[in-house]
Amino acid sequence: MTGVVVVGSQWGDEGKGKIVDWLSSQADVVIRFQGGHNAGHTLVIDGETYKLNILPSGILREDKISIIGNGVVLDLSAFRNEVESLTKKEVQIKPNNLYISDRATIILPIHQRLDELRENNNLVKIGTTKRGIGPAYEDKVGRRALRLCDLFDKENLSNKVDSLLNHHNALMRGFGQEEYDVKDVVDHIYELGQFAKPFTKSIQEISKEIDNNKQKILFEGAQGFLLDIDHGTYPYVTSSNVHASYASIGSGLSPKLIDHVLAITKAYTTRVGNGPFPTELDNDIGNQLGEIGKEFGTVTNRKRRCGWFDAVLVRQALVQSGATGIALTKIDVLDAFEEIKICVGYNLNGQQIDYFPSSEFDQEKIEPIFESFEGWNSTTTGINDFKDLPEQAQKYVKRISELT
Repeated sequence: MTGVVVVGSQWGDEGKGKIVDWLSSQADVVIRFQGGHNAGHTLVIDGETYKLNILPSGILREDKISIIGNGVVLDLSAFRNEVESLTKKEVQIKPNNLYISDRATIILPIHQRLDELRENNNLVKIGTTKRGIGPAYEDKVGRRALRLCDLFDKENLSNKVDSLLNHHNALMRGFGQEEYDVKDVVDHIYELGQFAKPFTKSIQEISKEIDNNKQKILFEGAQGFLLDIDHGTYPYVTSSNVHASYASIGSGLSPKLIDHVLAITKAYTTRVGNGPFPTELDNDIGNQLGEIGKEFGTVTNRKRRCGWFDAVLVRQALVQSGATGIALTKIDVLDAFEEIKICVGYNLNGQQIDYFPSSEFDQEKIEPIFESFEGWNSTTTGINDFKDLPEQAQKYVKRISELT
């Protein structure tokens, strides 16, 4: 392994954490390059369960460097809580094994409040986690964001917060809410900045260390391709680019360091929150998928919507991501089903199409075209060799490979 990007090929929750944990054992460096604490990984190591929202999965392994890249939006309060929680479990988190890019954008309490107010007042509910991710990215694009490098000089920080609140307090007045005080915000974020300061590095320092030591890199994506701000089911998407190509931009490292893109793909489909979902099963079968697969969000604990595998969506994600391979997860969830289906195309306004349309109005109207497969009615749990899978399970996996 040299440079590998791991991304989800659906709407997230594909099982990236398990794959990333396995791959991280072969890497020297593990980098989070986008998103915030709105996405989570659940890992079980030596019988101990760990839930990570911010820290890269490599932090749980000795002799690995974990990096939070410039493409991440960082809630420093949540960061401190996660570090302290893992430290209590005797996970070693030190400035020599955890780096944070000094260009990472900071999530403030006002971002979370605005996120909540907008979600509660919008006619169209996106299904946001209300953790301030979107408003923080808005500030970044609007060139008014606080970055980690801004937090260590209190006078300069105060000037930047004053400018920032000129914008955001106008929004608070529009919602009929109490305004935020400059001094309160500065004192709060300065203290948190001091906690993060020992871990802070410039991308030049990070890049030099990786290059000098010829280190193997694992780029750890959050969420899934179909939540990408540009290529997902807009507007029901996250506020960052989940696309594999963003691994370079969000880490600050050269794209020449990337050799492989591994797309994590669940053997059926799930989605948290609102938005189009062509193969959704709003019935007993969907409920059974959710119960067997324990489909509840790591961050929100919301019940995930469940449906059959959608080869059209996954194929689109793999092609655009430049995937060089896929890891198919949770096939054992399908062990008990008499019949299993794969979506192979759509009908839209009487026409058969083999792509997912861009318009949200067309997305809502498409009807899936299914191929049906006989179930295998036997356990696949613990099987480590493809040839040992039941014959029908092999047919199912091979068909997914052909279609994607």
